[in-house]
Amino acid sequence: MAGDRIADIVGQWGRERPDLDPTPLLIIGRIQQLAAVLDEALRPPFAAADLGNGDFDVLAALRREGEPYTLTAGQLSQRMLVTTGAVTKRVDRMIARGLVSRSVSAADARARVVGLTPTGVVLTDRLIEQHLANEAAILRGLTDSDRRTLERLLAAMNRTLADGEFGPGGGGHDG
Repeated sequence: MAGDRIADIVGQWGRERPDLDPTPLLIIGRIQQLAAVLDEALRPPFAAADLGNGDFDVLAALRREGEPYTLTAGQLSQRMLVTTGAVTKRVDRMIARGLVSRSVSAADARARVVGLTPTGVVLTDRLIEQHLANEAAILRGLTDSDRRTLERLLAAMNRTLADGEFGPGGGGHDG
């Protein structure tokens, strides 16, 4: 990476608006920058499997449930933190590919469940191995202590955001 663009931006704001503290950009800006880079680094195995954004989330949520690898659309929505409408679109795409199926719930004949097909299980197992290997490679430059510290700090930040404990403007960012 040539230079530190985020630090440059903070310096510019410090010069132009010395009455403001631009240092939150050093963290938030870097998190946003990292999110874009991470998406680019982690996406290729899913793209190679012809999965759209969010499709693997459905497969992984079902696989993590254990046999029989089924959940209702509402349960999938909760586990993936997306609307049931988004779940339905993703599930429809994967039904067409033979990776999941939709059927009547054994527990409640009025309910429908989404389940992994055998093909879906095999694909999910292969992709999670690749995904975790990619994530480990991305983190290889951090010591175990650094990783634990970063994990703790990100969890604290996540709690702050989940609790709505941030200032005016809804917490948005436009550096």
